[in-house]
Amino acid sequence: MAVQSKSKITVAGTRVQVQTLLAHTNSPDNKRNFLETVELQFGLKNYDPRRDKRFSGSVKLPAVPRPHMTVCVLGDQHDLDRAKHQGLDSMSFDDLKKLNRNKKLIKKLARKYDAFVCSESRIREIPRVLGPGLSRAGKFPTPVSHTDDLATRIIDVKSTIKFSLRKELSIAMAIGNVDMSAEQLVANTMITINYLVSCLKKGWQNFNSLTIKSTMSPPHRLF
Repeated sequence: MAVQSKSKITVAGTRVQVQTLLAHTNSPDNKRNFLETVELQFGLKNYDPRRDKRFSGSVKLPAVPRPHMTVCVLGDQHDLDRAKHQGLDSMSFDDLKKLNRNKKLIKKLARKYDAFVCSESRIREIPRVLGPGLSRAGKFPTPVSHTDDLATRIIDVKSTIKFSLRKELSIAMAIGNVDMSAEQLVANTMITINYLVSCLKKGWQNFNSLTIKSTMSPPHRLF
């Protein structure tokens, strides 16, 4: 479905809300000792998850929303060597087999990392070696080929946000952090919103609300 051309929100209006959020969060009285995530929160209307088609998707953003996101490389010896050279966490398939498809251990592995990449030549082995654990956690590995630049592939993974609408009518998505510039946050916000609109059967008519907020800030209404 094509993105609707007539947006209900403007770049200028979004920039005002983003600047207000950053001014609040970065003021001396509100500065935190951790990097606050900025979320886009949206609620739906005229949508029945029991009858209407549930949707999920992913969208790559121009600025990495979560720079401290942890990624583990699952790979063959070539990619393990590349990961070691770049200081990335990695596991061989012999390491994965030692988990013996133990659900608790696989769940622990899924919790330890935010995302995984896997050698393209061996990614089909993941379900056989680990079962459905990573898929259920929404963390099935992203393939990487030997011709891909591994560092670039990791950045791609960190730049991509995923979402899935099931029974709830509201979702929060991490689209940035408070160390980003206002323009970076505006760009990430607009791209995410336009993608969401394209996923909804009735487009903007399905939105009840759109807000942005950082971890510790009040919400700022966009729509």
